[in-house]
Amino acid sequence: MTGVWWRRAVRAVIGRRVQLRWVHLVLGGALLMPYYLLTTVVFAMLVRGADPFTSLRWQLGTFASALPLAAPTALLPLVRPLEATAARSLCGLPESAELAAGPAGSWDARARTALWYGLHLAIGGLVSGLFLSLLPASALLVALPFTDDSYADGLGWPDSFGSAPTALAPLAGVALLALLMGIAAAAGALLARCAPALLGPSPAERLAAAERRAARLASRNRLARELHDSVGHALSAVTLQASAARKVLDSDPDFAREALAAIEETTRDAVGELDSVLGLLREGEDAPAPAPSPTLMDLDGLLARTRAAGVAVELTAPGTLDRLPPVVSREAYRIVQEGLSNALRHAGRVPVRLRIAEDRKKVEITMENPVDGTTRARPTGGRGLRGIAERATLLRGTCAWDTVDGVWRLTVRLPVEASR
Repeated sequence: MTGVWWRRAVRAVIGRRVQLRWVHLVLGGALLMPYYLLTTVVFAMLVRGADPFTSLRWQLGTFASALPLAAPTALLPLVRPLEATAARSLCGLPESAELAAGPAGSWDARARTALWYGLHLAIGGLVSGLFLSLLPASALLVALPFTDDSYADGLGWPDSFGSAPTALAPLAGVALLALLMGIAAAAGALLARCAPALLGPSPAERLAAAERRAARLASRNRLARELHDSVGHALSAVTLQASAARKVLDSDPDFAREALAAIEETTRDAVGELDSVLGLLREGEDAPAPAPSPTLMDLDGLLARTRAAGVAVELTAPGTLDRLPPVVSREAYRIVQEGLSNALRHAGRVPVRLRIAEDRKKVEITMENPVDGTTRARPTGGRGLRGIAERATLLRGTCAWDTVDGVWRLTVRLPVEASR
């Protein structure tokens, strides 16, 4: 345990993270130098008796005067990404720390960047000054016992150590060096703690980033629904068509040929819809325009492919479907497609009753099919009904499903006026 404690103590003072933070502090001192030198020249020219080159009092005054001159530089928008990059690389920030990546766009972000810039330069300048002045002094104290008495008298230090200067000087030098390392470690830790608050994104930037993430997730979910409904329905229909063709291949070759033709048509349509969906993922001017998504006007082809799989579909549509807004018609087609896919997957070759009622305010889709104890459940849980509910919610509609007296019923209502 003692060895572990010593290793942790040494790592806390001279570990790699402390070394990187020390480089960050030296960088702050280097950035302060132009402002410090400019203030030194101005004082030397304008103030009689000013001695900013050798007087500690004047040096501290020059240092304090240079900081207000440096801070306004950080009001430039590009200073924040530069400082954030340096802090992220050298300050040893925790993984949860979030720093802004782009230029400061608001005055709040610029003000916080200016405060960070001034703090970085102030602490970095102080630590750099201490190292430049006290590190040589520490080395001389350690080497003092190996020098002659005349050199020690010239330094003026023996009086500070009383009667045994050569014995205490190395200890004082080591203590001074340890103090410098401790100061550097503490200053680096302070900057690391302040970086997320001063260089982090503003509330407006966080909100904008959250909106962009939400838009990306919505786009991904929409593509997932399109792939699930189009390709999933085609695979379900092809599975049943192939199964029917295999069973009657020898006894009813005409029906088998019809089933194979239906498989060909279904897969051709599925490839076209797949290309359309994948076209949404392509970027650039050279990407071909995606094919238009099917609507309720293409419902006859969908029902024909479903019937070719051996499922009897009875359609009742008292309204005029071509009056629906395009977005409602597209979503309604996908809802019917997924409803038929559910019937194919879970109930098999059972009759399906489909009713689409439309008026000026809403369109109502109702699908019913009988179920019994032999109904097949999807081993993966499925996302079809969830996708239908999401489509209805996006159009501010409603979706409900239930099994009553052995009949599975799906009811979806989509408003029409809000989508025009």
